[in-house]
Amino acid sequence: MTTSPRTALITGASAGIGATFARHLAASGYQLLLVARRADRLRELAEQLTGDHGVRCEVFAADLTDPAAPAAIVDFADQQGLDIDVLINNAGLSGKTAFADTPWDALAGEIQLMVTAPTELAHRVIPGMKKRQWGRIINLSSVAAFAPPGASLLYTGIKSYVLNASQSLDMELKPHGIHVTALCPGLTHTEFHDVMGTRDKADHLPAILWQQPDAVVTEALAAVMNGKPVCVPGVVNKISAAAMKPLPIRLGYFVGKTFNPFKNG
Repeated sequence: MTTSPRTALITGASAGIGATFARHLAASGYQLLLVARRADRLRELAEQLTGDHGVRCEVFAADLTDPAAPAAIVDFADQQGLDIDVLINNAGLSGKTAFADTPWDALAGEIQLMVTAPTELAHRVIPGMKKRQWGRIINLSSVAAFAPPGASLLYTGIKSYVLNASQSLDMELKPHGIHVTALCPGLTHTEFHDVMGTRDKADHLPAILWQQPDAVVTEALAAVMNGKPVCVPGVVNKISAAAMKPLPIRLGYFVGKTFNPFKNG
C-alpha cells in the first residue's frame, strides 16, 4: 500500500523565509499549500518547485488581515483532499508609525495577521494532526520577543505572544506526536525591510548581525523535527536572547509544564 506524502501549509510563502521553507520542504518530498497575497508570485514559485522536485504544489491567494481568511484556507485544503501535517505560520509585518498615530484598522490588521490568524490556523489543523498522531507547527516569532517592550510598537508584544503560546501548545500536544516550535530569528536578508521602508537603516547595521534565510530555515526545521519548543537561529541571536531573558528557556519551559493546571484534566 502506498502512503501519500505529507503536506505542508506555509503562509507568507511568496518571498523570504516563507519561500525558503517551501524550497526546503519541497526538496524533502512534501506536498505544499502556499498562501500569500501575491497570487502571481505564488504560482511562479509553485511551478518552479513542481518542476524541480516533482511535488504537488497548490496555491491560495489570501490576505490574512481578513478574519475570514483562515477558515477559507483550511476549507480549500479540504476541497483539494490535503491533510495538513506541517503548518508554517510565517506571514508578518511591523507597524511603521506610533500607536496613537496609526488608524485602528491598520492596528487591527496587524493583530489579525500575526496573532489571531496563526492561532486560528493551528486550531483548525490540530484535530487532524491529533487523529494521525503526527504534526509539526512552526510559528514565526522573533528575537525581539526576548527584548524589553519597544515604545509605540505592538511588534514586541505580538512576538512575545507567539513565543509563549507556541510553548504552551507544545506542552499540550507533544503527547499526541505534535511538535510546536517558536522560531525567533534576528536580522535576516529578506524583503521585510523593503516593505517596511527601513532598508536604509538596516543596511547600516554590521554584517555579523545578519543571517541568510537558508540558515534560519535549516535550523528551524531541525528544531521542530527534534521537538525543540524554541529555536533561536545563529550564534549572535542566541547570545542576544540569553542576555535579554532573565529566566533560561529550558527552566521556564520546565516550570510551565510542571505547573500546568490542566495536566490531570
